Amino acid sequence: MKLSELKSKRILILGLGREGIDSFLFFRKLFPDKILGLADQKEFKIQSAKLRNLIKNDKKIKLYFGENYLEAIENYKVVIKSPGIPIHLPEIKKAFEEKKITSQIEIFLKNCPGIIIGVTGTKGKSTTVSLIYRILKDGGVKAHLIGNIGKPVLSLLFKAKSNDIYVYEMSSHQLYNLKKSPQISIFLNVFREHLDYYRNFEEYAKAKANITLHQKKSDYLIFNSKDKIVKEIAKKAKAKKIPINIKCVEEIIRIENVPLKGKFNLQNIAAAIEVARIFKIPSVKIKKAIQDFKPLKHRLELVGIFKEITFYNDSLSTIPETTIAAIDALDGSVQTIMLGGFDRKIDFKKLALEITKSEIKNVILFPTTGEKIWKSILSIKKNNNFHPFFTDNMRDAVKLAYENTSQGKICLLSCASTSFSLFRDYKEKGNLFKKWVREFSKR
Repeated sequence: MKLSELKSKRILILGLGREGIDSFLFFRKLFPDKILGLADQKEFKIQSAKLRNLIKNDKKIKLYFGENYLEAIENYKVVIKSPGIPIHLPEIKKAFEEKKITSQIEIFLKNCPGIIIGVTGTKGKSTTVSLIYRILKDGGVKAHLIGNIGKPVLSLLFKAKSNDIYVYEMSSHQLYNLKKSPQISIFLNVFREHLDYYRNFEEYAKAKANITLHQKKSDYLIFNSKDKIVKEIAKKAKAKKIPINIKCVEEIIRIENVPLKGKFNLQNIAAAIEVARIFKIPSVKIKKAIQDFKPLKHRLELVGIFKEITFYNDSLSTIPETTIAAIDALDGSVQTIMLGGFDRKIDFKKLALEITKSEIKNVILFPTTGEKIWKSILSIKKNNNFHPFFTDNMRDAVKLAYENTSQGKICLLSCASTSFSLFRDYKEKGNLFKKWVREFSKR
């Protein structure tokens, strides 16, 4: 929806997290005299006193809080929905049918004069956008890092120019029902994830597909041809297709000099190189950017070597496939692994098989999927040399790791499950892991 079309319409901002606040500030500046609705299930709490006072003193704001906040939708022509609000609530479904709902991402895509590089995939998005951004910046391109990992986008429209490049991390929630795609799209992979949000895996994959569905023939799609679902989606795309090929990494830099470990990361690097080539970044600058790039926190992050044990924090690993990739990336040196978390009805048979074939001896298990993972291991190899340890806190988990991991070996936190059974999120889990690793190293 073009901004000119919104001038005369009643606008409701639904969801007041990071994106919602950015939407409010943007529309208040764009339309200073317009009545705006703000709605959220939770009572409005903002740390910034300046922002609190701005909202409190704005006589043209209507606030809707509490369990009936969705009733406000009936009073507005345009609803800017935050990605986290479930799509299958009756009021939301009705609003989609009435074509009331739009989003930050759709407004930005339809109004930004610059070039947008969109990156999606179940895993690898943050690393890929960060690396693309680094390469483009080092190559002299006026690039901006936006989306989940960077800045919320709408306020950037005030200064956006045609020569600006926006590297946008795009989640499935943001892509759902999207009616416009980026000029350059990168599609990394699709695994079974977020099935608590979507009806089924097919709906989740369909949401992801929107990153290329509306591309033109002059646009680019960089895609993982080894992923069957991504490959099928790519077949229907109109854009110029560039399969991700890790051989292009070897053309730029020796594999052993790459700071990002594992096959997953080689694909992320290869995707970034293909983007750099579109912008004609010299190979020498691409190589230096890759060499200087530091792995992001909580993504196979090296915590350090303590008491001659190496500790890796891969707390963002929330599905079996990424834990398998982490084990593989560490070349058979993992002796202790921490697994388990919130149960989303995911199958752990492939992970269990990988563990039974590995050099892993100690399995530290968190509720509730920890027990499920252990049963999967036993179903494959009942007479084994594994030592299972069940715990419900990170302090004891790290203590067990120190007590049972041999010198020269690796302890890996890579839970193959989301954090919500014990921790607020993956950041809290990863930070607690790092805290206790350092605490016990002093004892």
